[in-house]
Amino acid sequence: MHGPLELCGSRSAAGRWGRGMSTVSKVALGLSVLLSAGTVVAVHVQQRRVRERLHEGVIRDLERQSRKLENIRLLQEQIALTKQLEAEREKMLIEEGSQQP
Repeated sequence: MHGPLELCGSRSAAGRWGRGMSTVSKVALGLSVLLSAGTVVAVHVQQRRVRERLHEGVIRDLERQSRKLENIRLLQEQIALTKQLEAEREKMLIEEGSQQP
């Protein structure tokens, strides 16, 4: 007859449970560990790439702002030069008109 512990499946010191893990169990555990480690590495790599892309976006925005300010400065110079040219033309037209009889 079986004892109460044997019926419950508690045979850790003897029998097949006492021998350790089977080959299939070791392979499954190994694959699980490798997949978990691979997932962790992949997530870290992805986070680093996202961080780099965000940083590059900030740099591009700063460059765009700098170009925009330069364009505004050039436009203001053009406006000032245009006003100066128009004033000189008007002055020349007035002088030409005063010289005619």
